[in-house]
Amino acid sequence: MSHRQLMDGVYRYQRHIYDLTRKYYLLGRDGLVADLDVPAGGTVLEIGCGTGRNLIAVGRAWPRAQLHGVDISAAMLDTARASVAKAGMAERATLAQGDACGFDAQALFGRARFDRVFISYALSMIPDWEGALAQAGQCVAPGGRLEIVDFGQQDGLPALWKGALFAWLARFHVSPRRDLMPAIERLAQAMGGVAHSRALYRGYAVRGGLVRG
Repeated sequence: MSHRQLMDGVYRYQRHIYDLTRKYYLLGRDGLVADLDVPAGGTVLEIGCGTGRNLIAVGRAWPRAQLHGVDISAAMLDTARASVAKAGMAERATLAQGDACGFDAQALFGRARFDRVFISYALSMIPDWEGALAQAGQCVAPGGRLEIVDFGQQDGLPALWKGALFAWLARFHVSPRRDLMPAIERLAQAMGGVAHSRALYRGYAVRGGLVRG
């Protein structure tokens, strides 16, 4: 089974309750959106856009931003398109199906680079997450930013909590990436950029990213 088929299977029904249930444990998403600081008329790309929840939040915070989202799951994109239209953003949002590890942004969106690129709780679901991270870096315009939030290693929380959470996440094909922060730093160095990363909520989540030189 391909990763695309797996994700469609996972979200065929979950997509209808995804936003309602995930808001209690996908922590740090709203902080990432608030920190994007999109330039006037700037372009934003979310990789793994899911239901469109985050892109809609970006659109509300920056009404002049041009919104773009890519996701491997056709089922999720159906929900995202309906949500974006309901929010009145269909004319400035373009959503497309593609593999986070290797999509052609120019072909999908008519542009290869974006002022802001972000990934929210998706790298932990992508088998070749380092490939997806490299692909995201390629989409960042000079002077632009890549921002990421995802599950951390729970280092500041009890061991029993970590074991239970990781076991539960595994049921949904989610694997928190221990080497995410070092990988972001390596990518920034390769791009001539500057990386940043920090733990959130005692290690429950991590925020990281880079500014491209």
